[in-house]
Amino acid sequence: MIMWLIVKRRVATISKRRSLAIARGYRSGLEDKTAQQINEAGLDVLYETDKVKYTWPERQSTYTPDFKLPSSDGGFFYVETKGIWSVEDRQKWHLLHDQHPETDFRLVFSNQNARLYKRSPTTYAAYCDKHNFKYANKTIPQDWLDEGKEQSDDTE
Repeated sequence: MIMWLIVKRRVATISKRRSLAIARGYRSGLEDKTAQQINEAGLDVLYETDKVKYTWPERQSTYTPDFKLPSSDGGFFYVETKGIWSVEDRQKWHLLHDQHPETDFRLVFSNQNARLYKRSPTTYAAYCDKHNFKYANKTIPQDWLDEGKEQSDDTE
């Protein structure tokens, strides 16, 4: 009985967070939290503003990155937030990197130590390290946010 109450409270908390995020125009609590972090860093929150075309074998697809941030080279980079990083998501990530090598794609995981699948020896972080994907845990690192500030400071 006690265990059921704990599970019920946890589901209610998760649902409440997700409901608030959805009310603010995001799809998850992590996206909402990331948007708040970008805003608090003094940057514009550019949420799902662009679409990047790529080819999934045998079909054309479109990817909508979660966030677009300015980079130190005067361009930009994309940040994708992930709670669960499925096989399909990982395949898409490889396709995007292969088909758009000039574009800087980065990940923010809700838990970088999560396993790729149940009983997998590989974590999200280890997978990213192996494939040279840029990633962070829970929040955007300050140096990523500072890239855009450095660029806007140079133009003033």
